[in-house]
Amino acid sequence: MKALLFLLISSFSFAQNVSEKEVVKPIENLFQAMKSADSIGVKNAFSSSAIMQTFDKNNEIRTEKVEVFSKQVGISKAGDLDERYTISKILIDGNMASVWVPYQFYYKGNFSHCGVNSFQLAKLNNEWKIQYIIDTRRKENCTK
Repeated sequence: MKALLFLLISSFSFAQNVSEKEVVKPIENLFQAMKSADSIGVKNAFSSSAIMQTFDKNNEIRTEKVEVFSKQVGISKAGDLDERYTISKILIDGNMASVWVPYQFYYKGNFSHCGVNSFQLAKLNNEWKIQYIIDTRRKENCTK
């Protein structure tokens, strides 16, 4: 009986870890594409109706189009955009997931700012895509 219980718990744990790995894959792909200056890779991480937002220095929300962002990434040089991140929290319910991602951003090797990305992902056609991202940006209280 104990062996069966262990097997069931292990199977659930493994399935949950596989799900979490699938959910974070587009986030990891996004940051790798940014570092590689790969505009196509950036676009592929997002759904076709994705929304990108950030709090600007006046603490107002600014919206940016994925297409514009991907072009900016594409004109940078490989290695210029280095977002160092930690996956802090993953919540999944069916075809929807939320991922909390603290980060430090380096531009051309120099520290620029830090903050948190809040990703909302959707599983579309059996593939996880970033549907929404909002982030904070600050220069103080950062861990480098």
